[in-house]
Amino acid sequence: MSQPDTMVLERTLPKERLDRHLASLVPGVSRAAIQRLIMEGRIKVNGTLAKPTKAPHAGDVVTFFWPAPKPAEAQPQDIPLEVLHEDADIIVLNKPAELVVHPSAGHDDGTMVNALLHHCAGELSGVGGVERPGIVHRLDLGTSGCMVVAKNDRAHVSLNEQFQTRRVEKFYQCIVCGVIDPPNGEIDAPLARHPTHRKRVAVVPGGRSARTSWRRLERFTGAAFVEAQLHTGRTHQIRVHFQHIGFPVFGDVIYGKNATARLSEATGLAPARQLLHARRLVLHHPRTWRLCEFNAPLPADFRDALARLREIEADPP
Repeated sequence: MSQPDTMVLERTLPKERLDRHLASLVPGVSRAAIQRLIMEGRIKVNGTLAKPTKAPHAGDVVTFFWPAPKPAEAQPQDIPLEVLHEDADIIVLNKPAELVVHPSAGHDDGTMVNALLHHCAGELSGVGGVERPGIVHRLDLGTSGCMVVAKNDRAHVSLNEQFQTRRVEKFYQCIVCGVIDPPNGEIDAPLARHPTHRKRVAVVPGGRSARTSWRRLERFTGAAFVEAQLHTGRTHQIRVHFQHIGFPVFGDVIYGKNATARLSEATGLAPARQLLHARRLVLHHPRTWRLCEFNAPLPADFRDALARLREIEADPP
């Protein structure tokens, strides 16, 4: 731990929480960061480990044991990557569901960026900044599949422009709860932050335009295997759109917890993540402008779930 800082509280606030009060007193430190410091035992009140719900009292001596500063730049780490294609300008990966794309709160290392820095040995675009070198798009934690990364600034600018102008074709495959009908369709519903759950996204009138088309590849009792094409690239778009029409992605505990529980009870399947996979990317190569198609095979957990659903369908009770 670094040298501790100490402050003396000036007010007694019987209806206030300590974590909220400290966040208002320490510039640039959020309440979530204060709570994390308390959980890590880095804040003491009058020499005793702090409790976040404790009410502040005038005269309380609060001591902060700040963690040592971490490097600003992500560091290379030898993490295995499944490379679908690589050349001097781009690298295309099949991202595992459990791999976070870039460093963020709670994920300081062990990310795809850390793995890329090791694999590419410095040959990554700097346009994305020190924490997101080469990253032009991302996949959620829990979503697997095809991702393209820029290895130089020229490629980054070209790919970014293609994503922004919707020249990149993005196809996903997923298992949804319920037998989606008709066999194909389109969802055109604007998305924005959920009005009360700020970490979620919802269909909100006046939100950003979002369009998803889909076709059913296979139907089962109580579920369906679906391919979706993203025509826009909003956060959680497929997950929220399918929830919106009543067919949430199987395994999605944020947008489909109850439907997932019902399907799990009926099938015996208990997916560890949302069964959503970025199957295919079609884009122009940033140097040659040749149209390229990249395909990421379905991961084992997704294949196993499909096999189980087919087994159940073939041998009904």
